[in-house]
Amino acid sequence: MKKLWQKLIKPSSKLSILALVLVGIGITLAGTFVVHKGFEVTSTIEFCTSCHTMEQNYEEYKESVHFKNASGVQAVCTDCHQPKDFPGKVFRKLEAAKDLYHHFITGKIDTPEKFEENRLEMAQAVWARMSGQQSKTCKSCHSYDDMDHSKQSAKAAMEMKKAAAENMNCIECHKGIAHELPNMAGGFQKDFETLQATANSQGATAEKLYSLGEKDLYAVADASSKAEGKLLPASEVTVLERKDDMVKVQIDGWLEKAGKGRVMTEYMGKRVFKATIRGDVKATEQLIEEKTDAATDIVWQHVSVQAWVTSADLIDNIQPIWNYAEGMYASTCNACHAAPDPAHFTANGWISGLNAMSAYYRLSKTEERTLLKYLQNHGKDTGGAGAH
Repeated sequence: MKKLWQKLIKPSSKLSILALVLVGIGITLAGTFVVHKGFEVTSTIEFCTSCHTMEQNYEEYKESVHFKNASGVQAVCTDCHQPKDFPGKVFRKLEAAKDLYHHFITGKIDTPEKFEENRLEMAQAVWARMSGQQSKTCKSCHSYDDMDHSKQSAKAAMEMKKAAAENMNCIECHKGIAHELPNMAGGFQKDFETLQATANSQGATAEKLYSLGEKDLYAVADASSKAEGKLLPASEVTVLERKDDMVKVQIDGWLEKAGKGRVMTEYMGKRVFKATIRGDVKATEQLIEEKTDAATDIVWQHVSVQAWVTSADLIDNIQPIWNYAEGMYASTCNACHAAPDPAHFTANGWISGLNAMSAYYRLSKTEERTLLKYLQNHGKDTGGAGAH
């Protein structure tokens, strides 16, 4: 023991080992204090909102239930955006530095207008991070096991029981709970613009083409002539002839025999609309086969018609259209709640299913028809594969 003590007090150049240990302990304690105080200061609302780019977020937060509520329990910025564990805190602080980089260096978010322009991208990054962490910041306050469903509304209790059974991420249903939702259309609309930009080159020589949107049908190779019907989004056609910027196509589909024979569907007995035909286009109709739907005893005719369309907005693969529609579905229908899997409903069931949600999204008629076509072609009774 005496020898050990001698070694401790023996100088190592100028200071003893004991002195060095005491200095090390002092530095460690000081460092721990500085780090702790640093985390404490940088985790306050005042610090988080000190940049003017956060002012809009702060105003939105003050209108939310996380800022003021009946129980008086306030969740501050870090309760949602910063994990409680130390490694998670450190990583999040380092990750947040990129906001300072984009504010002061790139200028990407240094004005309210630029911030709004990039709100969707930033929101998606936050949602992805929360999803990847299994919404652990949310669940540090909200526990499925501790919920009293009897004190929830009937609808909320039903959804929360379902969420608990699947241990769902909170962010799947609660986007926009503390901040305004971004313009959800921005992402999928850019995808559509990309599809349009590549459509002409993709469909230049293909024998099978698919429509990006609605297209007029003509009886002759002249786009200035009278339209004799419409080809609806995500519909397959077979190329028969090309002439300048026009394409002669064959359209196969089903018509209800007892009806007026104007609306072609993808499948017998399912209202998955492919085209409307009339006049001289209707006159080219050729019968392929005739069948009776066993479920309804309705007689259907499988037919083909020929028509001319412009070469624009036609691509040689259906999958990019489904990818675009899937992005649209995720952006619009997952914004407020966890949207059901496309195979949840039948093709016909999706018509009323999507209509029930129409009050909560803003899509153009063409976008809505494309989305419906995607859901129907991936429905319970169409194999869920999106195949024509």
